[in-house]
Amino acid sequence: MEWDWAFVWQIMPTLLQGVRITILAAILSFAVAAVVGLAIAILRRSRNRLVSRPIGFLAEFIRGTPLLVQLYFLFYVLPDIGITLSPLVAGVIGLGIHYATYTAEVYRAGIENVSRGQWEAAKACNMTTGQTWRHIVLPQALAPMIPALANYLIAMFKETPLLSAITVLELMNQARSIANFNYRYIEPLTLVGVFFLVISLVSVLGVRALERRYGRIA
Repeated sequence: MEWDWAFVWQIMPTLLQGVRITILAAILSFAVAAVVGLAIAILRRSRNRLVSRPIGFLAEFIRGTPLLVQLYFLFYVLPDIGITLSPLVAGVIGLGIHYATYTAEVYRAGIENVSRGQWEAAKACNMTTGQTWRHIVLPQALAPMIPALANYLIAMFKETPLLSAITVLELMNQARSIANFNYRYIEPLTLVGVFFLVISLVSVLGVRALERRYGRIA
């Protein structure tokens, strides 16, 4: 089967719409992962074992089970108990929480990298626990973590094709629909690869820039 440029230009608007959904899903999922991951990291440091142990077990359970199974659970099982999520919302929550268990480890390493003297100095200044986290610990811990967190953003972007399993109209799902409808696979699937490659290369350049800027702080 020969390459058909006319067909390429015909399907390009649909694929670009898929690219938009893919990027949106990745960014929103990363926002969820960043916030939930920080919460997990902080709660696992709790001295109360009734808090730290259940959170630790939950994080290990999520990290140890396939993302695809978790997406199916959110989209297909939750409606049986009265919780119905749209495909994109289910995908963002599933991808975000799954990767939150990984970003939590990045946060944990960054937090533990803050010297004990900083904690003691904050205590000597009569700072509350919240003030210590906001003004002392997190500002010092976050900068070295930025390159590692950016790498997880790239990884999440590459995982977005799994969202097609719950009918999210991201890039891969759009390409597959075009291919099945027109019985032409070479153009849409090749373009999917090209789009992912271009966005990944741009992201890698961004990560390298972050590493040059923040890596020396670690």
